[in-house]
Amino acid sequence: MSAIRNALKQGATGIELDVHATLDGYLVVCHDPEVDRTTNGSGKIASMTWKDISRLDNAYWFAPGREITRDLPEEDYSLRGRAKTDPDFRIARLDEVIELMQDYPGVLINLDIKQTYPDVEPYEERLADLIRRSSFEDRTIVASFLDSALERFHAYAPEISTAAGPSFVADFVRELQAGQNPEVNIGLNQVSFQVPTGFTGPTFSVTIVDANFIEAAHSHGLAVHVWTINDTAKMERLIDLGVDGIITDRPSVLIGILNDRGAAWRP
Repeated sequence: MSAIRNALKQGATGIELDVHATLDGYLVVCHDPEVDRTTNGSGKIASMTWKDISRLDNAYWFAPGREITRDLPEEDYSLRGRAKTDPDFRIARLDEVIELMQDYPGVLINLDIKQTYPDVEPYEERLADLIRRSSFEDRTIVASFLDSALERFHAYAPEISTAAGPSFVADFVRELQAGQNPEVNIGLNQVSFQVPTGFTGPTFSVTIVDANFIEAAHSHGLAVHVWTINDTAKMERLIDLGVDGIITDRPSVLIGILNDRGAAWRP
């Protein structure tokens, strides 16, 4: 919550979060399915209750300006222990985040469903219900690397926008790079592609986001959001190409670039 508050105060116009569900049905904000990497605890979120999770220190291994690492001097973990008295440094519940965002009208929220059946008890219906109860239908995009999660969510909430799933993206890129005009079926209320700039493997390199991709996406009414861009030069290049959104760990940097260019969106 501390990071989210800071981003909103700096002028972020969207917040991108990953969502899991606890054993007793609370929706919480965390990238990993386990709490081990960032907290002083251990275990899978899906097997822990909210009471268990609420006791953890989510800044335990945080050191400013670094990736999470465990071999630094104790004093480098400058926020360690704050969670005992300040809930902003524990793992956040999604309803707490949405309550905070009520004070920032127009700012969008992008929610990534990280797991679903059969790996965990599915929580797409719970997510749809929370978005509706909060009147956030028009401020939310739901995404996932799991096509089945997007299909299940859409069945519960056809009115809430989604990002294109992995199969949709793969087919679109494949057809586009083969020189074809991709066929698009907006069957899950998709409004955007949310993609990296490309993929590089041991024997291949594939560019996704270029002028051709952006033009084709826009021709079908789909926005292009690119993740995760923390380098200033890459931000500048993507803005020049005409992307519609950039997901970054450094919102103050991106906001500064957009303000300097007079290109910032104002909700």
